[in-house]
Amino acid sequence: MTRKLRVGVLGAGIAERHLIGFRWNSDLFEVPVLCSLDADRGQPLCEEHKIPEYTQDTNSLFARDDLDIIDIATPPSSHFELCKKAIESGKHVICEKPLFGSIAEVDEMEKILARSNGRKLMPIFQYRYGTGLQKLKLLIERGLAGKPFLTTIETHWWRGSDYYAVPWRGKWATELGGGLLGHAIHAHDMLNYVHGPCAEVFSYGATLVNPIEVEDTASLSVKMKNGSLATLSMTLGSRKEISRLRFCFSNLVAESILEPYTMGRDPWTFIAGTEEHQAHVDAALAGYEVKEDGYTRQFELFHRAIIEDRDPPVTLQDARNSLELVTAAYHSQRTGRPTPMPITADHSLYASWLPEEARRSAASA
Repeated sequence: MTRKLRVGVLGAGIAERHLIGFRWNSDLFEVPVLCSLDADRGQPLCEEHKIPEYTQDTNSLFARDDLDIIDIATPPSSHFELCKKAIESGKHVICEKPLFGSIAEVDEMEKILARSNGRKLMPIFQYRYGTGLQKLKLLIERGLAGKPFLTTIETHWWRGSDYYAVPWRGKWATELGGGLLGHAIHAHDMLNYVHGPCAEVFSYGATLVNPIEVEDTASLSVKMKNGSLATLSMTLGSRKEISRLRFCFSNLVAESILEPYTMGRDPWTFIAGTEEHQAHVDAALAGYEVKEDGYTRQFELFHRAIIEDRDPPVTLQDARNSLELVTAAYHSQRTGRPTPMPITADHSLYASWLPEEARRSAASA
């Protein structure tokens, strides 16, 4: 019989989607407690998902010895300290994006995990598990894609004043960044998932849509370590919301659907350069075994990683890759120059990408 892992959930916003993922994996997980300071959202979630205990005492979750996992779905500025406490209390951790507020915190967490007696931390990048993107990964693994040339990614969504009425949004100190960090980060992770890490970025960023502190529009030109190029655009001012990923290889072009929040799912199109090669591509895709996607699939793979003591399906290095791209983009926007990666300890934004004024404000808070 498969051992169920017991999860304590922190948060009552995006946590709702996590709970659906756990419910779809009810043979692998159970959720005995949810913690949220917002009782108006937390208590109804407990009723809906049949969670027996609701609490507002965060520390009580770390003190419990009947939990295997702490699932952190709180505002970004709280992530590092909550992850640290959870790991040091002997729990495995799931944490929503963006994982942390600096590359320094990612590196510090690596040290914490190294002395944690096998605890595992899994950042959330559930979009990876869409069937369309997984089919592209299959074609690459089979050698059917060929040499990578160019990737274009569009994250064109709409966020109005009602979205920023939530007090922690739109502010450097609490949201830690704008659309690059909190919205396009999923699609940009898919870039790294397919091609590996970035080598250099030149970026423009602007605040054009809402009167907020952080960017809501950006354009990036990227060199990948594998030699290919990428162009990435993000805006929260698109009245028609779309997400589009297009990968150009020597032997085929792969293009996603336009649905803004499930662009990794089928039906993707895969167009080869010749009829003969198209037949090979179609044959490989015909043999693809469809699996669950999104949070459901990522949580299923995390259960396997814990039970079999292997690396999580999304690793700390994966989160580092995504946050390096954000850090480099902010650096490029402020300097007007291309920024190389990786971001190392001698980089001026290693300890924080917040602007100086926001750093001082955060330090004095």
